[in-house]
Amino acid sequence: MSRKRILACLGVALGFGTFAAVLPEGNVTTAAENKTSTEKNMTKPKVYSKPSDAEIKAKLTPVQYDVTQHEGTEPPYQNEYWDNKADGIYVDVVTGEPLFSSRDMYSSGTGWPSFFRPLVKENVIEKTDRKLFVSRTEVRSKHGDSHLGHVFTDGPKPTGLRYCMNSAALRFIDAKGLAAEGYGEFSPLFETKLK
Repeated sequence: MSRKRILACLGVALGFGTFAAVLPEGNVTTAAENKTSTEKNMTKPKVYSKPSDAEIKAKLTPVQYDVTQHEGTEPPYQNEYWDNKADGIYVDVVTGEPLFSSRDMYSSGTGWPSFFRPLVKENVIEKTDRKLFVSRTEVRSKHGDSHLGHVFTDGPKPTGLRYCMNSAALRFIDAKGLAAEGYGEFSPLFETKLK
């Protein structure tokens, strides 16, 4: 057995970081060299992180900043998405992490965009909020820690939940532009028309 072949086998046996494949005639290739073109072209998962406060202030309008960073609330019926009927997803205005789908949106009669479930549950965290003399459940984005709104238990089936969100905390991405914006994995949700 050649020296290269022995070292490759030893590396695999000891669990070193690079996987090596031993081929006939003593040729050794690493796992990186064996990747198919599909594997090489796969994109890395998106990483969402909260920018500095100065960057957030520069990026957002005063209302967006107040809502997301200081738990503000925008007026009902006087916000961008309360009656949006277009297909697409809603992302955190600060980080871009995907939060809600228009397919899970409904008219709650409250004047704020309301959803019966998150698009990516892992990107939505819930905290107890006791600011208005009653206990409510605040909804925040996981990576940006942006205040989004509150969730209530008076929503429609199938969940019975009403995620009552502030438009100022969201950015809408139309279904037709999902791939161009880097959210192509959600495009299949909008391939069929709603009845």
